[in-house]
Amino acid sequence: MSGALTSFLLVYSGLFSIINPIGGAVIFSQVTAGRSRDERLALARRIGLYSALIMLGALWCGGAILAFFGVSIAALRIAGGLIVASFAWQLLHAPEKREEAKQGQAQESEGLEAIAFFPLTLPFTTGPGTISVAVALGATVPAGSPGYAAFVIMASLAALAMAGTVALAYGSADRVVRLLGQSGARVVSRLSAFLLLCVGTQIALNGITDFVRSL
Repeated sequence: MSGALTSFLLVYSGLFSIINPIGGAVIFSQVTAGRSRDERLALARRIGLYSALIMLGALWCGGAILAFFGVSIAALRIAGGLIVASFAWQLLHAPEKREEAKQGQAQESEGLEAIAFFPLTLPFTTGPGTISVAVALGATVPAGSPGYAAFVIMASLAALAMAGTVALAYGSADRVVRLLGQSGARVVSRLSAFLLLCVGTQIALNGITDFVRSL
């Protein structure tokens, strides 16, 4: 498998696991049940756009901001990996609690314009967990190292693909609900959480390897 494809799959799978657009679509269907299909489609497209901007901002700028404060790449990877793994562990054991919290966040506002960014995009779809994961993934390849430009391009494409997945899943929320149901969505949540745990562990191991090499 080529390095570019590996980078794409690493970032996409990590973002997919923490965002869980399938489970999110189930809740999206519930909280927008009183709206017309055109309104739900408009919301889904707008959430996809806003999610893309947040993920790209975290991927591009998160590592640089932390480096500005003197945080080494090794430390960033170790801490980021632990954060990702911690989120995954919580999701693996209690996905229902996270989905209940998301549903409460999504129901805080009523107006179509009001809920598109907050709370349906932030924090419902791309909250602190997603931002943490994106920052950690963005630090996978240090700036200036060989292959950095290719990694940034593939990571950005993965973020855009993830945003497109969110828009598609939310826009097809009614079909997702009919196909999976609540129990099926929770199965997907647990599988995604396990994958995310593996991603977090790998990021932390990369950081430990960098630290040992620097000694």
